[in-house]
Amino acid sequence: MKTNEFLELLNDHKDKSLLFEYQPGAFVGANYHITEIKNTTIDSVDCGAGVDFWKETIIQLWESPEEKDKTSFMSAFKALGILNKVNSIKPMVAAAEVKFEYSNANFNTAQLFVEDYAWNNDKIIFKLSVKKTDCKAKETCGVPVEMEASSSSCAPGSGCC
Repeated sequence: MKTNEFLELLNDHKDKSLLFEYQPGAFVGANYHITEIKNTTIDSVDCGAGVDFWKETIIQLWESPEEKDKTSFMSAFKALGILNKVNSIKPMVAAAEVKFEYSNANFNTAQLFVEDYAWNNDKIIFKLSVKKTDCKAKETCGVPVEMEASSSSCAPGSGCC
């Protein structure tokens, strides 16, 4: 999901509680805060010597231990206010992929993508997921599609990784 799409959804559902499902059936606690918005630039070279460049918006979610018993979630309106304030200081790239950085005692810190979203009368839920790492240079490296999961797909001397 692009940053502008996320912001438009918040704007369209300002009156709703904002929930994040970081694993199926597991939600970021109601005690979360938006603690940082990162405008990141990725400037990379893959294992096949392919050059790539893109931007991302990373929104960090943190659960406050002092508010662990909180039951009401942040509203989309409040989140939009935070993001608009940040945007006025350090503009976000509208076309950049939006990710959420999150962890808790049972979930290691990860950057999560928006896989889907849903809403009802009182809440909007963003369903997050982790994308698996992948080789961007399969053709250059000679990695057959059927061997992707194999440990021998990037064998020494194959020219890959």
